[in-house]
Amino acid sequence: MHCHSTQDGPTIQNDRPIILVGNPNVGKSVIFGALTGRYVEVSNYPGTTVEVTRGTLTLDGHQATIIDTPGVNSLTPRSDDERVTRDILLTERPRLVIQVADAKNLRRALILATQLAELELPFLLDLNMADEATARGLHINQERLAQILGVEVVTTVAPRREGIDALLAALNSPRSSPYLIRYDATIEAAINQIVAELPPGPGRRGLALIWLAGDTGLAERWQPQIGAEGLSRLEAIRNELARHYAEPLGYVLNQQRLRCADCILDEVYATGRGRHTPWTERLGRWAVHPVAGWPILLAVLLITYLFVGRFGAGTLVNLVEGTVFGQWITPLVGRLVAVIPIPLVREFLVGQYGLVTIGLSYGFGIVLPIVVTFFLMFSLLEDSGYLPRLAVMVNRPMKAMGLNGKAVLPMVLGLGCDTMATLTTRIMETRKERIQVTLLLALGVPCSAQLGVILGMLAMLNGAAAALWAAILLATLLAVGYLAARLLPGDSSDFILELPPIRRPQLSNIVIKTLARLEWYLREVIPLFLLGTVILFTLDKTGALDLIERLAAPLVVGALGLPKETAGSFLIGFLRRDYGAAGLFQLARQGRLDTVQMLVSLVVITLFVPCIANLMMIVKEHGRRVAAGVAAFVFPFAFIVGSLLNLALRALGVHF
Repeated sequence: MHCHSTQDGPTIQNDRPIILVGNPNVGKSVIFGALTGRYVEVSNYPGTTVEVTRGTLTLDGHQATIIDTPGVNSLTPRSDDERVTRDILLTERPRLVIQVADAKNLRRALILATQLAELELPFLLDLNMADEATARGLHINQERLAQILGVEVVTTVAPRREGIDALLAALNSPRSSPYLIRYDATIEAAINQIVAELPPGPGRRGLALIWLAGDTGLAERWQPQIGAEGLSRLEAIRNELARHYAEPLGYVLNQQRLRCADCILDEVYATGRGRHTPWTERLGRWAVHPVAGWPILLAVLLITYLFVGRFGAGTLVNLVEGTVFGQWITPLVGRLVAVIPIPLVREFLVGQYGLVTIGLSYGFGIVLPIVVTFFLMFSLLEDSGYLPRLAVMVNRPMKAMGLNGKAVLPMVLGLGCDTMATLTTRIMETRKERIQVTLLLALGVPCSAQLGVILGMLAMLNGAAAALWAAILLATLLAVGYLAARLLPGDSSDFILELPPIRRPQLSNIVIKTLARLEWYLREVIPLFLLGTVILFTLDKTGALDLIERLAAPLVVGALGLPKETAGSFLIGFLRRDYGAAGLFQLARQGRLDTVQMLVSLVVITLFVPCIANLMMIVKEHGRRVAAGVAAFVFPFAFIVGSLLNLALRALGVHF
């Protein structure tokens, strides 16, 4: 095996799009924003740019389409992200590929660059984060690297827009790389056999290598041209080659690419003394240390709780919901609608279940202050690079649920809003894992609005009762996660996670990301809250609400040992999760619940069916069947756990 370079590749110019590719955590989305002026969510966590995003830029006086693809480590698909990126490159046949690389980690970028060369795609290499590489004493001979690869090489510092003008100038001369890896003789023979079977077209060598590495997804693409017999011959070639190696072919190919990458690095990389050893690098190591990492994690959780739980759910909610809505907006609207001669219309707007008194008050007065503070905190952790380290620290506990550390991200986000957290389950790599995390979110992760009410109720109990509530919740999540991992069809993904460097968060990034998420909240979630209010109003006026409460009373009183009034709290809890908890809280304050009843009701309302907004989001993300399955499991399960707890505490004569 050796590396090989031919003459300069052809210059290619057409009206096809420009495509951004790169490894995760290289600042690709920031480059996209700098080129187009359109914001794309910037994240240090791999997989944030799951959805492909399109934009436009002006090139030579004309509008050119630019596509931002998910971060990938290889063009041989092992995940949905890599499959999407591979398909876009093969389908669009771009005029130019901008490969964004982390200048500190050129080795992994060269693996992707060699695959782009094998596919005969015109590309240029953007060495981003050049300032961080310099700070660590890493120096890249940019001219020599460009000479070896035969393509343009530029350096950028995307957040400060350094090098963007040079990048724009380089877009005018797209060309494919003449640099090719020559694999060992056995692999080269197999490549030639496959190329001979493929229909004419560019990039056949690269496609042959992707096929040899195990990508069966190409079969559907090739079927119309070469037929079933041709595919059988390709499969036979791959199987025959695999018998020559002890390791999987994908691994063998990657090792030979790495050796060539190391040869390039020897020529272009120089290490010297950096200006300093950044304190952020030391903090990054401490954050995943098996001992020091846990105090850091606890400190982060405490700060998050104080900022979101105390300041957001307490101070800001009291201000917005209590003062702005309670004293100003709702009374004002009440006076304005008093002139409407139809009582039903007045009640629909400002009645007990009115759009203003419940829908808008809930969406803007209660939830909005909480999600604003949570979005700010989440963006801060995201921009700093801590979130992947959080996933590493909790990977082992998550394994007990049949998941990996990535699952902690939507579950932490669920403490702000389960509806929005359900959307972020997309970061999980398989459908099975996405459904599993969605189930756990619906079952046992209270949103911050509900959690605030629950914590207030727990404060009425002693420490033993609060500890028992937490223990039941944790045991339930572990048990359901464990069983779901074994009963749900499909495969689980490996926990492969790259840790970006810890960075000083930039205020502009945090503000922009928070505003982008708020736009999503206002567009997607608020309408769901209003719809839930309309349903609640309709149930009340038709008498169905009272009927449901009467039908549920035997279960609530008999099995759970609770007053019949709590049936209404559980029903309202489905439409407005925190209001269900608030109803129980009010009963407790009135002395109508003893300590055992308080604990039982807390367990049930925590494990209860997700709010209607969350249920609709599950329908949107996973379909009606999954949403119905989640509801059909969670609803009876919550009452079964509550009933067993009630029986056990009563039988043992436990009082808190």
